[in-house]
This record gives sequence, C-alpha cells and structure tokens, in this order.
Amino acid sequence: MGGWKNYHTPATVEEAIDVLHGYDGRARVIGGGTDLLVETRRGLRRPYEAMVDVSRIAGLNTISQTDDGIVIGCGVTHTEIVNDERIMRHGQCLAESCSVIGGPQVRNVGTLAGNVAHALPAGDGTIGLLALRGEVEIAGASGRRWVPAKDTFIGPGKSVIDRHREVLTRMRFEPAGNGEGSAFHRVMRPQGLCLPIISMAARLKIDGGSITAASISMGPVGPVPWFAEPAAKALVGGPPSQERFEKAVAIVLANVTLRTSKYRATEEYRSAMIRTYLPLILAAAAERAGAAR
Repeated sequence: MGGWKNYHTPATVEEAIDVLHGYDGRARVIGGGTDLLVETRRGLRRPYEAMVDVSRIAGLNTISQTDDGIVIGCGVTHTEIVNDERIMRHGQCLAESCSVIGGPQVRNVGTLAGNVAHALPAGDGTIGLLALRGEVEIAGASGRRWVPAKDTFIGPGKSVIDRHREVLTRMRFEPAGNGEGSAFHRVMRPQGLCLPIISMAARLKIDGGSITAASISMGPVGPVPWFAEPAAKALVGGPPSQERFEKAVAIVLANVTLRTSKYRATEEYRSAMIRTYLPLILAAAAERAGAAR
C-alpha cells in the first residue's frame, strides 16, 4: 500500500528521530498525509521503506498560549486551528487560511505542520503563518531549534527541514495585541482544480492612527511563498489609507515574480488580482486592528 513496507507511530519525538535515523534516509515523516500519500500513490514521490507518523506524539496535538506565544503542535489539524478561539482572536489570518484548504475531510486530518514542511509555493496555511511572522521548531539528533517559517523554504517542495531525519514539532506566533489585526484572502477558480490563483495575507499594528508594524505574505508568486518586506515597510509610518495601500501594491508588483500558468492563470490576471484584493486585505486587517483596541 502506497509503496512503503513499514508504518511507525512513535510516542515521543526522541523515538521518532531514532526511527528515522535507523532507516538512514529511507523513511519519511508523515502527519495527516493529505499531500504525501496522494503523491506517493501517483508515483510523484519515490517509494519509501517506512513512514513515521508523528501525529500521535503526546503533547504535539494541542494548541496552547504561553509566554512564547501561541504554540501549535505538529499533530494539530486545520479544523482544530479554524475552531480555536485564541487563534481567531490573535491570528485571524491563520484561521482564515486554514479554513479554505481542501474540503472538510481534508481539513479534519491534514495538519498545518505538513503544509509548512511540504514546502509548496501555494500552501494556504503557510501564507497565514508567514503573515504572523511565525516560527517553527525543528527537532533532530543534534537537538531542537526555532527557525522563522519564512526561512525554511528553499524551492518548490524543498525545505531546510530534513524530512528523512528531522521532525517539525511545533509552530508559534506572537499573539495580536491592542491595535493589531490580520486578514487573508484566496483567489481561485470557481470550478475544476482547487488550485489557488493567488493567496495573500497581511498583519497590521496601528497606534495613534498610524501603522507602526506590518507584514504581507503571498503565494504562489515564485518557487517559494513570498514574504513581501519592501511593501510592508512602505506601510509603516502613516495612516491606514487607500493611498498608502495602493503604494504597497505598486511595490509588490515591482518586486514580485509572477508567471503565466496553464493550471492557474495568466501573469496579467494574477497582477490584476493583487491590485484588486491586496488593498481589501489590508483594509480588513486595519479594521480589525481598530476593533482590537
């Protein structure tokens, strides 16, 4: 079944790492499996000798709020994220991004950790986490380390996480405080393939009527999800106005890498979607920031 001989369900992170190292690159970490299993069965991934399921590791299937932020275990599903009041209150764009992934059945078993580790340019949950300046914890034989989520992507389906020897254990982001809000929107075809034409998310902090911090993320706009720092910096220092939002859009279009895709849309159409929806996403984040006071 699926091209693998053994299926392991370790009880601890240490056990999972030991199992992975025992296979010396011939095993693969799996969470919900909503992407990996499909690709393996279709022959898009080489067969693995073993799958190491980390979704049942104790303590990694919960969401918690600590001094380090809101922490999401690798076994937490998209549905659990969507239904969590803390994430809706403090990281709404993440809940919105996870709510459009697949259908209910996929969201009930698929995980945000798998979305991030799979490193696809258009992972919706990934776009939401990036806008929140999220971080991921990677565990391996040499210990654990926290890495900015935006720094884990090195190419389509390629990650700094060695998925044959390491485990993405947890993710975290700083909860929104007073005067902060976030928003997400995905543009996709109304029928046929459920591939996003483009997904965008933004987080704004507003103090005294002026934007004091901003982040923008989007994909697919190249080989990896894009953290639009030049445009975000341009938002800071002025009011959340349409004029300022349009300036950010212009900077995005001047720096983004778009291409025509037969499965998604033309470069021109995707540019038009950025011009149309990014100001609306920024306006929604600003409105929520005002409501959070």
